[in-house]
Amino acid sequence: MAASILIADDDAVARRLVENMVQKCGYETVVVDSGDAAIATLTAPDAPAIDAVILDLVMPGLDGMGVLAKIREAGLSIPVIVQTAHGGIDNVISAMRAGAADFVVKPVGVERLQVSLRNALNTSALKGELQRIRHSREGRLTFSDIITRAEAMTPVMRAAQKAANSAIPVLIEGESGVGKEMFARAIHGSGERKAKPFVAVNCGAIPDNLVESILFGHEKGAFTGATERHMGKFVEAHGGTLFLDEVSELPLTAQVKLLRALQEGAVEAVGGRKPVKVDVRIISATNRKLLERVKQGHFREDLFYRLHVLPLTIPSLRARPEDIPHLLRHFLARFAAEENRPITGISGEAVAHLAQLDWPGNIRQLENAVYRAVVMSDGDQLDIGDFPLLASQPHPVTDIPTAPLMLEPAAMPSLVSGNEIPIAPLPAVGNLAMLTATGDVRALEDMENEIIRFAISHYRGQMSEVARRLKIGRSTLYRKLDEAGVPGHGGKSGEETH
Repeated sequence: MAASILIADDDAVARRLVENMVQKCGYETVVVDSGDAAIATLTAPDAPAIDAVILDLVMPGLDGMGVLAKIREAGLSIPVIVQTAHGGIDNVISAMRAGAADFVVKPVGVERLQVSLRNALNTSALKGELQRIRHSREGRLTFSDIITRAEAMTPVMRAAQKAANSAIPVLIEGESGVGKEMFARAIHGSGERKAKPFVAVNCGAIPDNLVESILFGHEKGAFTGATERHMGKFVEAHGGTLFLDEVSELPLTAQVKLLRALQEGAVEAVGGRKPVKVDVRIISATNRKLLERVKQGHFREDLFYRLHVLPLTIPSLRARPEDIPHLLRHFLARFAAEENRPITGISGEAVAHLAQLDWPGNIRQLENAVYRAVVMSDGDQLDIGDFPLLASQPHPVTDIPTAPLMLEPAAMPSLVSGNEIPIAPLPAVGNLAMLTATGDVRALEDMENEIIRFAISHYRGQMSEVARRLKIGRSTLYRKLDEAGVPGHGGKSGEETH
């Protein structure tokens, strides 16, 4: 899914021109005709995700400066590019002081707008990563810090946000690396307990003989080596949230004591004489199906129902490939800054292929792949060769030849793809041939196949986007590809199975 740009301008002609240029740059557009409409779009409860704003400074009613002020008041961190018809230095300085990321003078050219959007999005991605890291360290992570645009994540996010406003026990299930702890931190950081401790315990990393001591504490001299008193994670998390990661790995003896602690709201330290009352919100997580562990006799059924009050299942990364370009942008911005590397982007071809891999390690694996590529790359843009995992995979997108659908050279724009990080120019395009070599009109089926092949190349293999732009269903698109005999894009293609 490409980045989404909000365009606010009261001039219908100028608005349409900017909209066309932004779409040629490969981005999605949301268009409004006033400053009030812009603020309403940005602050609505069901507002679409907006990555940047192109804002006219001079509008009736709420003008550009007023919009900038309200964006600041609302605490929004969206980059804003202001447009001015006059280019007066005073207007520009005022807008930049009010929080604008850049300015352009009307009428702006596509190349200038392309550079401005690219820089604004990359700067925003870096700021977002730094903020996310800071929030995580300070225990203030919220759902706005979770990078996702996938429809598969919508019900999960909605349920988690509702859970944040109560003390209901939450069980988060999902494969390793999908971000279970981040979700737990967001639930904690969005609720009433956010000012209290968030204590995480990896139950699978604790030796069996130390589980009770670490969770519930121990008194001095309770066992050999207990040279001083230890209060335990439950007491440490008093008033806040205790996150039990990989809870399915708890030994059965510790499960009994955990169940009692949850039922009575009190814990008894190893060697202790009386229980200690605790007020703790429990969020647990597992990369296994906990009910299967119950059926196998490895997990207590009564404890399962104590933890399984509100289950959340986070989809794997292969089930939401549309999140990959956004994750790539953020990871690249972060690692390029951390490693002080002048890497400006990832090629569109590499992004398209990265979005089609299975990623068994999910987001964690993708993050590490970008980290390695940033450190090892010799160029200023990452390509397929910088991802060894990718280089060993088949390249289904490039198996589809770029159709000779070309514009006249004089009308050849500098097109860019919003899926690139930042965005690299697409190949030049030209005219669709209507006649055969013998002068006869070409078959409609042949021209249709050529257009579909070009669209797949143009949108870097993002099949949902191809179908949407061609105004056909995705199943229809795959059927036409099957009929055309295009390899690697049948009904069981990478995107369909993700």
